[in-house]
Amino acid sequence: MHSIPLGVVAGLLSVAALTHAAKPPPSSANQQRIGAGRLIYQQYCASCHGAKGEGKPGWQQRDAQGELPPPPHGPEGHTWKHADGMLYRIIRDGWRDPFNKTKRQTMPAYGQTLAPGEIRAVITYLKTLWTPEQRRIQREESRRQPFPPEAQ
Repeated sequence: MHSIPLGVVAGLLSVAALTHAAKPPPSSANQQRIGAGRLIYQQYCASCHGAKGEGKPGWQQRDAQGELPPPPHGPEGHTWKHADGMLYRIIRDGWRDPFNKTKRQTMPAYGQTLAPGEIRAVITYLKTLWTPEQRRIQREESRRQPFPPEAQ
């Protein structure tokens, strides 16, 4: 029988604990929210942002009108850089990219179409498209700008 040095065992247990703590098993309520968000996303968002959140082809290049096409929501995009509060407001109120050459709102407002809980469900679903590191960064950003009270 070989003995493993105590320091190695402690290190392995620490890594295991950190790995487990970094990604707790999703609750059934959270799984339901993700499922609902996926369905809402497919109905209202996928036509512009892609069925898997891949964005429009050429999303980093301006189109003939001088507008940037809808970006991806996955790891290659920038959605994960925005706090929950900002993502909520963009979906609720719509968005005009400040770098676009036109003044029109390029992301429609869904505040009259989707209930606060539905908007939150979409955001919860979007988080499943990100890497663990992106989710960590986004979670920290969201501590500074959380969901508004209406979405709680």
